[in-house]
Amino acid sequence: MRILAAILLLTAGAWAETKLGKPLSSKQTIAIEELLAKPQSYVGKNVQVRGKVTEVCQMAGCWMMLTDDNGKAVRIKVRDGDIVFPKDSIGRQAVAEGKFTKIELTRADAIAHAKHDAEEQGRTFDEASIKGPATIYQIQGSGAVILD
Repeated sequence: MRILAAILLLTAGAWAETKLGKPLSSKQTIAIEELLAKPQSYVGKNVQVRGKVTEVCQMAGCWMMLTDDNGKAVRIKVRDGDIVFPKDSIGRQAVAEGKFTKIELTRADAIAHAKHDAEEQGRTFDEASIKGPATIYQIQGSGAVILD
């Protein structure tokens, strides 16, 4: 019996959740694929999504990328210091919530944005890869739970 109790205690830590920011308030998640298929329907609204953490800002932990099983991804962005997404959460499941936003970028802004992202992730950047203005949809995060 003691062995079983010890095993349960050890494995309970493996399922621990990391709660970040404000508590999640929505009872329903929206599929990332649906969110991105009809972005105008959600702009300005509070949304909750679930996915696998595939990237985290390596400089300040100010954003993370959640990806669904179909490869569709959405960025969860917070003001620097409001929430710090753990860099070791890559590969784990997460639920995040916040206001869905639309950002219109000129070509110059799109270049600056892509260059900044590349620097944060330690990737090379080719300015010629940006062909014109861009529209970015992301979630202005208010809270998240890193699962597993």
